[in-house]
Amino acid sequence: MTPDMFTHIAILLFAILIGMEVISHVPTTLHTPLMSATNAIHGIVVVGAIIATGAAIFPQNGLGYFGSFAAVTLGAINVFGGFVVTERMLQMFKPKAKKVEATGGKK
Repeated sequence: MTPDMFTHIAILLFAILIGMEVISHVPTTLHTPLMSATNAIHGIVVVGAIIATGAAIFPQNGLGYFGSFAAVTLGAINVFGGFVVTERMLQMFKPKAKKVEATGGKK
C-alpha cells in the first residue's frame, strides 16, 4: 500500500465518521433545508464523476471506467431521490384545502 493510497483511505474513513456524527445531531426542523443543500453538493459530485468517466480510457482502465460510470449513476439517483424526498416533506407543511360539504357546496 502506497502512502498516497493510505492517505486517501484515511480521508475517506474520517469523512464517513464525521458525516455520520454531524447527520445524527441534525434536528428535525432543519432536515428539509439541509436536504436542499445536500442535493446541490451531490450535483457537484455528479459533475466530478462525469469528468472522471471522461478521463478514464475504457480499454486501458476498464475498472476506473466502470467505477466512475457507477458513481455517475448512483450520484444521479441520489440527487433526484433527494429532490423527491424534499418535495414530499414540503407538501406536509402546506395548508390543507378545506373540504366542501356535499350540501350545495357551501362552507
